[in-house]
Amino acid sequence: MTPPEMTPPETTPPEPIPARPGEHHFDPLAEETFTSSHELYKELRERCPVARSEAYGGFWALFAHRDVVAVLQDAGTFTTSVQNVVPKFAFTGRRPPLHLDPPEHTDYRRVINRFFTRGRMAALEPAVRGHVARLVAGLVAAGEADVGPAYAQTMPAHVFAEFFHLPLELAARIEQISAEYVRAIQLVDDDEVKRGSRLLYGIAADVIAARRAEGTDPDEDLTAALLAAGLPDDMVLGCVRQLLVTGMVAPSVFIGTMLAHLAEHKDLQALLRAEPERIPGAVEEYLRLFTPYRGMSRTARRDVVIGGRLIREGEPIALVYTSANRDEEIFENGEEFVLDRPNLRAAIPFGAGIHACPGAPLARMMLRMTLEELLARTSDLAVSGDVLMARWAEWGTRSVPMRFTPA
Repeated sequence: MTPPEMTPPETTPPEPIPARPGEHHFDPLAEETFTSSHELYKELRERCPVARSEAYGGFWALFAHRDVVAVLQDAGTFTTSVQNVVPKFAFTGRRPPLHLDPPEHTDYRRVINRFFTRGRMAALEPAVRGHVARLVAGLVAAGEADVGPAYAQTMPAHVFAEFFHLPLELAARIEQISAEYVRAIQLVDDDEVKRGSRLLYGIAADVIAARRAEGTDPDEDLTAALLAAGLPDDMVLGCVRQLLVTGMVAPSVFIGTMLAHLAEHKDLQALLRAEPERIPGAVEEYLRLFTPYRGMSRTARRDVVIGGRLIREGEPIALVYTSANRDEEIFENGEEFVLDRPNLRAAIPFGAGIHACPGAPLARMMLRMTLEELLARTSDLAVSGDVLMARWAEWGTRSVPMRFTPA
């Protein structure tokens, strides 16, 4: 029996094409420049939007917006419980809610979502503003710095210390281990991945023990709220472990990318300095244009056809948000930055469906404040050295040397 197409065709489709031995449309481990990945993904959207790679044991990758969104919205056909990222690196236990499907995941999301409401974000704003302003002031005073290690890879630790009620030293330690953990994933060093994950589990266990000992109010602390929800102890541990790390990685590669583009577009700098109320819109367009997620994945529960390709039950599928958000079938001139783009609501920088990132409001706050503080304190930004790129599964920069001209 021919498996169903994800999108019903208007005419009878041809027989689906299964993967052929050795089929290889792209290499996720190839060296990249600031533009090379997006050039490749544009080509793949046109000629091979459902692509195959031999890397990481073999996987499918979806590059078209329509296909990525269809999978995100169909939890019945595509599970996240087998593998939620390509490459697979969750060797040390299940970590809710991302590793679970409905209805099992719902109790965790219900608790987590309570801590990202508009009211809670507003209450957190002064503390976040203080950290961002202090760190940005240091960059500007120095006159020149690599915004990767000097800001993008350090600022999230300060914010997460506030959000999770952690000592700054511990948050910085989590950031350091997380960076080493991500590098090990990129190098497919499974032993180092396991070592880093165990360290992070140990920190999560210590945070849980502290909340239990202190009797922390579950209305004021996310870890305490998870404990109070009566969820299984091992799963609470996995959930805290996941939460402590997830929000550290994407900002660390995205912020330098955003600033590198802004540095090369002096007219946009001038406009946003003159009209700072347009900065939130600029952040949204940057999130679309430079989406850092390209390895989030699902696994087919049964044989299914996407774009004429037969994907077998159990095969992993990478959802390349980085490509989907530039798809010109959805976004006119999708490869370009367009301030106040009319259909930005179609963008999926934080995913979609039941596993859309709950921390998106906090991420947006950090990014908005970064631009507000940096543009207010400078008259010019300029890239002053070679930009070095991160590797799959994130897309973005890890090193962006910059010069800052004070206002």
